[in-house]
Amino acid sequence: MCGIVGYVGSQSALEVVLAGLRRLEYRGYDSAGVAVLADGQIASARKSGKLVNLEKALVDRPLPAGATGIGHTRWATHGGPTDRNAHPHLDNAGRVAVVHNGIIENFAALRAELAERGHVLSSETDTEVVAHLLAEEFSGCADLAEAMRLVCRRLQGAFTLVAVHADVPDVVVGARRNSPLVVGVGEGEAFLASDVAAFIAHTRSAVELGQDQVVEVRRDGGVEVTVTDFDGRPAEVRPFRVDWDAAAAEKGGYPSFMHKEIAEQPRAVADTLLGRIGADGALTLDELRIPAADLRDVDKVVVVACGTAFHAGLIAKYAIEHWTRLPCEVELASEFRYRDPILDARSLVIAISQSGETMDTLMALRHAREQGSRVLAICNTNGSTIPRESDAVLYTHAGPEVAVASTKAFLTQLVACYLVALYLGQVRGTKWGDEVLGVVRDLADIGDAVERVLAGMEPLRALARSLAGAGTVLFLGRHVGYPVALEGALKLKELAYMHAEGFAAGELKHGPIALVEPGLPVVVVVPSPRGRSVLHDKIVSNIQEIRARGARTIVIAEEGDDAVLPYADHVVRVPVTPTLLQPLVTTVPLQVFACELAVARGNEVDQPRNLAKSVTVE
Repeated sequence: MCGIVGYVGSQSALEVVLAGLRRLEYRGYDSAGVAVLADGQIASARKSGKLVNLEKALVDRPLPAGATGIGHTRWATHGGPTDRNAHPHLDNAGRVAVVHNGIIENFAALRAELAERGHVLSSETDTEVVAHLLAEEFSGCADLAEAMRLVCRRLQGAFTLVAVHADVPDVVVGARRNSPLVVGVGEGEAFLASDVAAFIAHTRSAVELGQDQVVEVRRDGGVEVTVTDFDGRPAEVRPFRVDWDAAAAEKGGYPSFMHKEIAEQPRAVADTLLGRIGADGALTLDELRIPAADLRDVDKVVVVACGTAFHAGLIAKYAIEHWTRLPCEVELASEFRYRDPILDARSLVIAISQSGETMDTLMALRHAREQGSRVLAICNTNGSTIPRESDAVLYTHAGPEVAVASTKAFLTQLVACYLVALYLGQVRGTKWGDEVLGVVRDLADIGDAVERVLAGMEPLRALARSLAGAGTVLFLGRHVGYPVALEGALKLKELAYMHAEGFAAGELKHGPIALVEPGLPVVVVVPSPRGRSVLHDKIVSNIQEIRARGARTIVIAEEGDDAVLPYADHVVRVPVTPTLLQPLVTTVPLQVFACELAVARGNEVDQPRNLAKSVTVE
């Protein structure tokens, strides 16, 4: 949700922290702030709005130089996006500074206690109580890490905390519960951040912080990293190496991160397939860690996810049921545990999350594990919470996705879902080895197919620009094209702030056709005529029905499918692809369409209003 950076070393802390915040601004952009330790004091600056507002304020009123500091970009939860609600928050004496991601659920009770003891809190946030509590605890023990442990034991909710104290200028401490925090370790310097993107320009050596842990980073000649649980017991330090470089988090000449990430999809798909086929030609998913015997006992699959990942789950259902003959349910993670789902030890729950920190999905998987179910995570972020709390994980290897609206993460989630479905079919004996290998070879060709789609997008971009004044766009699809239609509508809502709806084309006459009026743009995802031809024939009839009522039809169809030509105002061609894999190519034009239309409307496509990349609160 929010972007957090902490630094201790020999460089200018302000410059390091600001550079890290620029990389993390996509995580929170309602306000920003920094605090630097200098000459035994804490100097801070905070400003509502985007990071550039803070940078301008720092030009007018520079902070003193220091080698230890923290910073924050905020996505507001408690209290509006104002200067006084921006982080860092300080105690009354100005000796402690804290930044925070998440929600402290019992902050009202803690705030009342502090007020009774004479503390004056100046903001509306839940975060400020932590600064005051830390100051109290530190006065009793003079150990910032111990003070943090004592405070964390009193907090309820989800949080990442990073703090400094003027009395220990070479120390930064952090804590996490249900919210991400990673440590970067360099030569004589260290970093704490909510995302490795904040420090990869300085180091690729990182330490994964576990659930309910406190980290102390101390500079004393070298750098010492000490990790404990909330009770002070030493915790295992789990180092890992970041396998992408700083350039991967930059725009690379594209007008936005979203343009760049759409263009990166062929590579991302290929990377997700790397190492998945063994020497014997069998599918090998080493990360799964669930014995084949247990997978053979599964009698039901449940996919839980939110937003775009939910649409990946809807597509996965078709593949799982077709290839494994197991019943598959797809659930919105935000609703899952509240409806008393039927789960047991023979249920396999697949949790899909790009960030691995999506709170609704995390709570759904915890509920599933409480019922005895096995949980398999599909995730793009190594070391995040959802993979760590799952029985197994399949990483998508899409690389950093900075734009808030998901593109390459979605395609790689689809590839991962197909791989899981094939693996289940392989171990359960419902798919022969040559059949599995045939599908994997088809998947290996998808990168080139996506490349071809992207190469032919200029007419669609021009069409999108011409529709910048439209009020509504409808999307229709059948079979696996229906979730694609839902995803196309979601992208348009997210980026263009337009009314858009996705429908199963067969439901058209059951109500939605009443929306069709002359000039209404309707995007239709057409199934392959080579697969289930009855689906193709039916959707051609749907196109005729809406065209007869004046709709402006935008048809996404396979190369060589000429049956749609008499009824399409605009045709977007995609390569011939096996039916179940078709979403990997038909989704891409809808991403381009939404992105281009949003740009034509003057919108910020990387950071759509009211949205954040990782939704780490319920």
